[in-house]
Amino acid sequence: MDKKIVIQLEQAAVYQRENLILLDVDLEVEAGEFIYVIGKVGTGKSSLIKTLNAELPLFQGKGEVLGFQLAGIKNRAVSQLRRKMGVVFQDFRLLTDRNVFQNLSFVLQSTGWKQKTAIMERVIEVLNVVGMLQKKDKMPYELSGGEQQRVVIARAILNNPEIILADEPTGNLDPETSEEILDLFIRLNEEGKTILMATHDYAVIAKKPARTLVCAHGKLSDSEENKEVIEFENLLESNI
Repeated sequence: MDKKIVIQLEQAAVYQRENLILLDVDLEVEAGEFIYVIGKVGTGKSSLIKTLNAELPLFQGKGEVLGFQLAGIKNRAVSQLRRKMGVVFQDFRLLTDRNVFQNLSFVLQSTGWKQKTAIMERVIEVLNVVGMLQKKDKMPYELSGGEQQRVVIARAILNNPEIILADEPTGNLDPETSEEILDLFIRLNEEGKTILMATHDYAVIAKKPARTLVCAHGKLSDSEENKEVIEFENLLESNI
């Protein structure tokens, strides 16, 4: 059986404003894969994720995510694409004037859900998945970093996306909490969701080895093809 390709880039260039970050990016991601993107600060991990999410435009090369062409994508198509993928941000981006339940119900309302009962049932369902149902009435400032990240993951899976893009999801968390968040991503992956995770948390990678892409010197390549893999392996060893 042919594998389903959910992300494909061909000779793509990734920009951050007018600055070229990654050049000649060729990437294929199959449905159900779990992939890490590693690299030093400023090498393009976050910019790659923002390009796949159509937050940054694709000016050069070809890009397709879940059947949507990234080059020249229209606003309406961007909205449709984002309903099929979930994004987990390092800085959470929760609405500070609303409690947990209201944060999630707002997303569903914004993506076309109309029935209050259906919205309530779906919010309760995803909060159960991430172990945060008991905190549904809490404000974001009343939650720990790990709890906020769980809410962000709940938000990302509200519309049952095929792909989850995670930008340094454990970057601001202590090691124990990071492990709990990774376990949650592993569970989502085992349920069939494609995970693309930008990270510098090498202890996380050591726990769940998976395909690893390296951002370095303006290029993106699989770790086994990159000359910096030795440095990567040394970093792994030093964090185990």
